[in-house]
Amino acid sequence: MNRDLKKSILEDLYRYTGKSDLKHFLKAIITIPGFRYLFHLRRYRFFYEKKKRIRFFLARFRLRRLSYKFGIQIPYLTKIGRGFYIGHFGGIVINPSVTIGDNVNIAQGVTLGQENRGERRGSPRIGSKVWIGPNSVVVGKIRIGDNVLIGANSFINFDVPDEAVVVGNPSRIISYKGTDGYINRTVEEKQ
Repeated sequence: MNRDLKKSILEDLYRYTGKSDLKHFLKAIITIPGFRYLFHLRRYRFFYEKKKRIRFFLARFRLRRLSYKFGIQIPYLTKIGRGFYIGHFGGIVINPSVTIGDNVNIAQGVTLGQENRGERRGSPRIGSKVWIGPNSVVVGKIRIGDNVLIGANSFINFDVPDEAVVVGNPSRIISYKGTDGYINRTVEEKQ
């Protein structure tokens, strides 16, 4: 296994379990659907980039099966930073042109999508240490800053500054307390 791929997987494992050893890997790959999906997603992208056709095909088949099983649709072209965490699975849809920073948490029902017309035509850029609550929708060519908390059932189609807490539909910023207490076991802490 490539060193970069192994490092990414171990960083994701650390976000889930607080450990990054073989025992916790085996337990997580069996019992944590979000980690299992992410493991196969990272392998799939690695095989695509290295042009390993047979492994790419097998990884694609496995990821597609898990996508249907867990209700997670994250294309392998999506740029995902270190320490990504899927809190609960089901109904997660992410556009391939979305960029996601480090130590990001998402919950069930989250959609990160693209707008197809207007001044915000495109897909969002999600910063680092962002917590996206259940059933939230983030669309358009917008920037979500670092340490942003997006509350459950929020609809975001505007730029969100660092440290903001955003809730509602239509959404509004209610404070600048950030993600304090919402994101634990960040990748930086591990090193």
